[in-house]
Amino acid sequence: MSLIKSISGFRGTIGGKPNDNLTPIDIVKFASAYGTWLKSKNQGQLKVVVGRDGRMSGAMVEALVEQSLVALGIHVIHLGLSTTPTVEMTVVFEKAQGGIILTASHNPKQWNALKLLNEKGEFVSGEEGKIILTLAANEDFNYAPVDDMGKIIENTDSLQKHINAILAYPLVDINAIKAANFSVVVDAINSSGSFSVPALLNAIGVTNIKVLNAAMTGNFAHNPEPLKEHLTELCTTVTKEGAHLGIAVDPDVDRLCFVSEDGSLFGEEYTLVAVADYILQNKKGATVSNLSSTRALRDVTEKHGCSYFASAVGEVNVVTMMKNQNAVIGGEGNGGIIVPDLHYGRDALIGIALFLSHLAKTKMSTSALRASYPPYFMSKKKIDLDGNISLDKIFATLETKFNQYPINKVDGFKIDFEKAWVHLRSSNTEPIIRVYTEAPSQLEADKLADDIIAIISTIN
Repeated sequence: MSLIKSISGFRGTIGGKPNDNLTPIDIVKFASAYGTWLKSKNQGQLKVVVGRDGRMSGAMVEALVEQSLVALGIHVIHLGLSTTPTVEMTVVFEKAQGGIILTASHNPKQWNALKLLNEKGEFVSGEEGKIILTLAANEDFNYAPVDDMGKIIENTDSLQKHINAILAYPLVDINAIKAANFSVVVDAINSSGSFSVPALLNAIGVTNIKVLNAAMTGNFAHNPEPLKEHLTELCTTVTKEGAHLGIAVDPDVDRLCFVSEDGSLFGEEYTLVAVADYILQNKKGATVSNLSSTRALRDVTEKHGCSYFASAVGEVNVVTMMKNQNAVIGGEGNGGIIVPDLHYGRDALIGIALFLSHLAKTKMSTSALRASYPPYFMSKKKIDLDGNISLDKIFATLETKFNQYPINKVDGFKIDFEKAWVHLRSSNTEPIIRVYTEAPSQLEADKLADDIIAIISTIN
C-alpha cells in the first residue's frame, strides 16, 4: 500500500495506517492544509469547488474533504459525481478561489487522490504545492468557530455549462457531425464517463451510442488506464457492432483514446496529433507536448509551418510551456488534450468534439485518418521501483553506454536515436520507473524497451 505526497496533490491507497496510506486522518489533514493555504492568500468568504469520479471510495473521501473545508469556514460548491475538466471549468464559472478533484485518474480502484486547483481552475504550481505540503506536515491549521463555519452549496448544472462551452467553441462543427451520422461505442470504465460522454455526444448530434461498463460502481471492469491491452472488449465490440469508432476515457475523463472501425487502436498518442492537425488547419500557432510524447506531433506541426515545443512531463509543465509559447493546442501523449482558449486543462470532452468534427469533415474512415499521419509506434512499459535501485546509477550507466547519442536530462533521462528514442523517468503517481520508447514499427519499439530494461536489470 502507498501514500504519495507531491506538489500537485495527494494520492494513495484506501485503508491501512495513517501516513502510510490515504486514510481518513490523512484526507482531513491534506484538505485542511489546502484550505489553510487558500485562506492565507485570500480575504473575505472563500468558495472551493469539489467534485469526484466514480471510485468506490469517492463518497467517503468527498465527505471528509468537504467537511474539513466547512470546518475552516470555507463554502463548498458540491458537484458530486463529475469529471476533472468540469471541476476545473466550474472554478472559473463560480468565481471560486480554488477546487479539489477527488480522483486517482488511471490508477486501479484501491487508489484515490486529492488534486488541487488554483483560482483559474488550473493545478497549483510547484512552489504553491511545497507550501501546502509544509502546512500538512506541521498540521498548522486554525479551524473556524461555530458561527463562522462554511456551508455546502449544491451545484447541479456544472456539466451542462461545460458542454455548452464546448458547443460554443468555433471549431466544433455540429452540423458536420450530425451529417456524418456516426455510430459510436464508448468504454466508460464504470465511472464518470458513463454520464458525461453520452451527454456530450448527444449534444453534438451523435445518437447511435453503445456504452460498455456503464454501471457507475467504481469497481472497474478492467485496468482503467486506456492502453491497448486493456481495451480488447472495446475493440471487439466496435467491429461486432459495425461502429464508425470506439471511444475510451479514464475514470475522471481527462484522457482520451479512439478505436478505429476495424477494431485497431487509433492510439492514445495520436489523439493529440489528430486534434492538433485539425486546429492548425484553421489557425496557426505553436504546439506543445511532453518529452514522452510522439514525434508525430512535431512532424504535423512543422507540416503546417508552425513550431513545436517539448516540455517536462506533467500537466503543469505542459501548461507553463503552452503559455510561454502562446500555443494554440497542446497536451500529453497519454490522450490528454489541452485547448487553451477553452481552459488550460486536459479535457476528453472537447477532445471528442474536435476529433469528430475533424473526422466528419475529412469524410475518411477512422483507420484512414490514422494512416494519414507519420507512422510511429510506441511502447510503454514500467519497472517496479525497488529500494535497492538507484536512479542516478541507472542513468549514469546508460549515459556511458549511449554517449554517442543526444541525451536530455531535463526530466528523467531521454536518449534520441536517429529513428527512435527512449525516455525513462520515475512516476509522480506510482512507485515505478516508466520506460517509454518510440520507433518506426511496434516490433522495434518493444525491442528497444526490452533491451533497455534488460540493461537496467544487470545493474547492481
